[in-house]
Amino acid sequence: QVQLVEFGGGLVQPGGSLRLSCVTSGIDFSRTGFGWFRQGLGKQREWVASITLGGSASQKAGVRGRFRMSRDDAKNTVYLQMNDLRPEDTTVYTCNNEDNWGQGNQVTVSS
Repeated sequence: QVQLVEFGGGLVQPGGSLRLSCVTSGIDFSRTGFGWFRQGLGKQREWVASITLGGSASQKAGVRGRFRMSRDDAKNTVYLQMNDLRPEDTTVYTCNNEDNWGQGNQVTVSS
């Protein structure tokens, strides 16, 4: 059974940092890529970042230079390091692999 479980969300002040983790099981981890998506209330889900099986990462334009995705094949875990967070980054972040999705993790940026 495939599982993606996210950790690390929460409340942070503008300019602060958070690191999201997505711990996976039931996936041939080292042979596949992953993505992070986010979806605000009443909004469409949008792609945030991806990482290939070889570790090559990419991010959407609005977070480039602030967010960075990484992976640890030994831990079957992918990460999203988020720096210089802004109020507009507030939403639910979800880890993805093919047709599999995590449960979502709320990130709130507010003073």
